[in-house]
Amino acid sequence: MEERLIRVGITHGDINGVGYEVILKTLSDARVSELCTPIIYGSSKIAAYHRKLMELPSVNVNVITSAEEAGLNRVNIINCVSDDTKVEISKSTPAAGEAAYKALDAAVADLKRGAVDVLLTAPINKHNIQNEEFHFPGHTEYLEQSFVGKSGRKALMILMKGSLRVALVTGHLPLSAVASAVTQEAIISKLLIFNRSLKQDFGIIKPRIAVLSLNPHAGDEGLLGTEEQEIIIPAMREADKKGVMSFGPYAADGFFGSGMYQKFDGVLAMYHDQGLAPFKALSMDEGVNYTAGLPIVRTSPAHGTAYDIAGKNQASEESFRQALYAALDIYRNRQRFMEANAHPLRRQYFEKGGDNEKLDLTKDEDEVDL
Repeated sequence: MEERLIRVGITHGDINGVGYEVILKTLSDARVSELCTPIIYGSSKIAAYHRKLMELPSVNVNVITSAEEAGLNRVNIINCVSDDTKVEISKSTPAAGEAAYKALDAAVADLKRGAVDVLLTAPINKHNIQNEEFHFPGHTEYLEQSFVGKSGRKALMILMKGSLRVALVTGHLPLSAVASAVTQEAIISKLLIFNRSLKQDFGIIKPRIAVLSLNPHAGDEGLLGTEEQEIIIPAMREADKKGVMSFGPYAADGFFGSGMYQKFDGVLAMYHDQGLAPFKALSMDEGVNYTAGLPIVRTSPAHGTAYDIAGKNQASEESFRQALYAALDIYRNRQRFMEANAHPLRRQYFEKGGDNEKLDLTKDEDEVDL
């Protein structure tokens, strides 16, 4: 039986921003529907409004009521919002926030029940989307709550382009709260999630992770701060015991300025702008935001709602297109990783005694001191 294409759930984000522009520009290429089955969660009427406003290329949209109805080799859309929802280009409005949440909620529900395989989110406005169900600083935290809840598992934001992958110890926090949030436990947790993601999501057998310092010049041996010696380095040592290959901590300015980031599979920054400012300076147009550490695959473009250019046909769809490709690649990599590790061979233990070495297949793994 022919394997079905990967179903990509696409949320329309803030309807007053560039979401529909980058979605329609990406999906106007008929080859995309040959790679996957796109399912937009949004509004066919609002999509048509944006296409007409900016005179974008025509997209043949198939209106469906459930993901199971999605047709092959075509763009599908599920109407999640009322037809009378008002579009006010470049403005932050309650209606836009409500429309963004309804699309996200519907896509997440389908993702949970397996009706779609991956999630691709257009940018939201973190202020107007707030409601009783969505009280989070962004997609990452909302998805963490939706898919792992109180299990203790954490999500990890990774910004990526090619071999450059930047993850964060702390995410959407005010700078005044960063230092207290940078703990040994947090660093170890993020290193473990990052390491696993590099293996299962990107197919890297032995990932090399660079760790950035918290203070300028890596603290200058305590002159500019002691977090490196007291928190970051001990955390790296503990992570090393758990199989994580980490290096540093490096001062962020010299690390990116010298191009040293090119020698590593991943970079762990201590806070949001420390990692994302240099990343976006290097890779803004094609950067992808990936949420690692969850049982589902979710990507998004690295840019925001871009109200300043909304409705002007000036937004580049390249970041959104790369986010689509990344979601497909990561989904396939995960499938291969799970298949390869589904039935691992049992360890073989040798009893060494001089010249006589005996293979013991009766000893359980729990009984062996490693």
